[in-house]
Amino acid sequence: MADDLRVTDRLVIPGGELRERFSRSSGPGGQGVNTTDSRVELSYDVGSSPTLPERLRERAVERLAGRLVDGVLTVTASEHRAQLANREAARARLAALLRDAVAAPPPTRRATKPSRGAKERRLAEKKRRGQIKQLRRGDGD
Repeated sequence: MADDLRVTDRLVIPGGELRERFSRSSGPGGQGVNTTDSRVELSYDVGSSPTLPERLRERAVERLAGRLVDGVLTVTASEHRAQLANREAARARLAALLRDAVAAPPPTRRATKPSRGAKERRLAEKKRRGQIKQLRRGDGD
């Protein structure tokens, strides 16, 4: 497949690095299911891809560790009856996985202290709840 896969604005994976396999799919399709290879397996070697910069490759391998087999990420699509639709679905799924895997980590959270007013409101609410519970108690007779 010669089509390049656009992951982000800056990251485009050449079609030569993608491997496609087709097989028979289950699901809808009637008698055509038995004769057409509409299921698509799309594979991409994340671990040894020359396209990914080193730090993005390390980040992707770390985040996708549970999905990789020998550094290769494989995505399947068989929800559509047509092979072309399944190819597009597999490519979209692979692009989304890679986009999430190479995304920059979120900024670290800076811890903040609650304001004096927030502390006072919390304590006042605790006192009020305690009084409500005390009023519910019986005399003990």
